[in-house]
Amino acid sequence: MPYPIVTTGPGVTRKVLSDHPDLMVVAFRFTKGAEGALHSHPHVQATYVASGRFAFTVDGQDREVGPGDSFVIPSGAVHGCRCLAAGELIDSFTPRRDDFL
Repeated sequence: MPYPIVTTGPGVTRKVLSDHPDLMVVAFRFTKGAEGALHSHPHVQATYVASGRFAFTVDGQDREVGPGDSFVIPSGAVHGCRCLAAGELIDSFTPRRDDFL
């Protein structure tokens, strides 16, 4: 099933790549300066930086990441990012984010 590209905020799009009730893979594309607002969810999230540079905050800890970097965001952790150089994040969620379907 092809999934649509959804605009989630200024300069940010989301596209579900695949899903199963236990796991979901999603691509987020950001233009320089775009932000992923601080938020939390009950899902465990693994993020892989496919391209670009991002400043992330995860539970009050700041980190800058670039191509090839990856990290896990625990369930319930408050997190968000600011795009420093246009790029793409590949996020995996467990269980699936039904709110993205």
